[in-house]
Amino acid sequence: MEPQNAIYDARQLGLPRMMILGVQHLFAMFGATVLVPLLTGLDVSVTLLFAGIGTLMFHFISKWNVPAFLGSSFAFLGGYASVKEMGMAQGLSETLALDYACLGVACAGLMYFVMAALIKSFGVKKILKFFPPVVTGPIVIAIGLVLSGSAINNCQTNWLLAIIAIVTVIVASIWGKGIVKIIPVLLGVIVSYVIAACMGEVDFAPLGEAAWVGFPIEKEHTIWAVFEHGNTSLMLSTILAVMPIAFATIMEHIGDMFAISSTVGKDFLAEPGLHRTLTGDGVATALASIFGAPANTTYGENTGVLNLTKVFDPKVIRIAACLAIILAFCPKFASLIQLMPAATIGGVSLILYGMISAVGVRNLVEEKVDLKSSRNVFVAALILVLAIGVKYGANDDIAIGPIHLSGLAIAAIVGIFLNAIMPDKLGMKVKSFKGKEKS
Repeated sequence: MEPQNAIYDARQLGLPRMMILGVQHLFAMFGATVLVPLLTGLDVSVTLLFAGIGTLMFHFISKWNVPAFLGSSFAFLGGYASVKEMGMAQGLSETLALDYACLGVACAGLMYFVMAALIKSFGVKKILKFFPPVVTGPIVIAIGLVLSGSAINNCQTNWLLAIIAIVTVIVASIWGKGIVKIIPVLLGVIVSYVIAACMGEVDFAPLGEAAWVGFPIEKEHTIWAVFEHGNTSLMLSTILAVMPIAFATIMEHIGDMFAISSTVGKDFLAEPGLHRTLTGDGVATALASIFGAPANTTYGENTGVLNLTKVFDPKVIRIAACLAIILAFCPKFASLIQLMPAATIGGVSLILYGMISAVGVRNLVEEKVDLKSSRNVFVAALILVLAIGVKYGANDDIAIGPIHLSGLAIAAIVGIFLNAIMPDKLGMKVKSFKGKEKS
């Protein structure tokens, strides 16, 4: 662990070197951040704009002390996909269906405020006991598995490009050195994209038509379009489908705060406090969703850069945020990103979706969840079966009156409820401190 005063080292580097470090943080977050709008259909420019604005707001709320970058969250991909399919099944355009999904994510952002208030009032331990790894782990596993079908569909458009992207990501991640190891996803996208262009698989005509400078926000891509459309039933269905995912992302946020604290050598959960960092994340997510950008989350990629450079000054992160905002006002840059072949996206997303599920598995293993316990098996099994079964066996959702619930929403609700009502020691054997088993 680095000494606490290491966080001030960047102040002696000077502005030019701090700018270079800021650009490095921009590259670290870039691949994953722009991939989310490409996977969902949201706008790349608006995504970059609110990644930057959200990061700056997070820093303000956390007293400018926490060196965290907020980029697009992958956890809500299942929510976007479910709501988009739900809306289009009711005759909505893809754009309007995504606007409804953004309404659900904005409401999910409000859950951060509720959790922050509860943690401030009652303490972390009392609140988090309702969301243990036996619940959050299977939910995260299910998110990746539910999304896997869309990755395969994209890969099938050109398996060669998809495999090139996959191999590049793996090679860069395992054998890469320095910055190469930090940005394997971005490298996978670039290599596959360049090869696709050389093969004539990319039509660059729209790139020439795009302007160099433009305002990224359009009213029809914000949640204001939802209120003008006014389908109350679909609004409620969307909110109920997406909000439970916030429980998983809140756990992810807490894990990231532990990781950043360990990297920097300061306890950010105590000062400025977990309630402040959660509030900052919630504000960033809600604000981004209102204007049609994906949900935000603290980025482990940038924590990796902190560990690599040993420069912990939050000013460097804020430089990266400002650079993201500047790029957001360049439609030509966004057009270049949106022309990316579907197979390239499919290859990268195939790995990322698998990694999402793997993170859930790792969570179960690291927290030593006892799956010999009948209680824990019931909770985990029902979460997985409901999430995947509803997605692939019940037309993507289940209707309860006018309300449509996605498999992920039903799984999260059932998992949290079962964990709360079932006794902890149901069918479980535990070891005493002397090593003897007790029923």
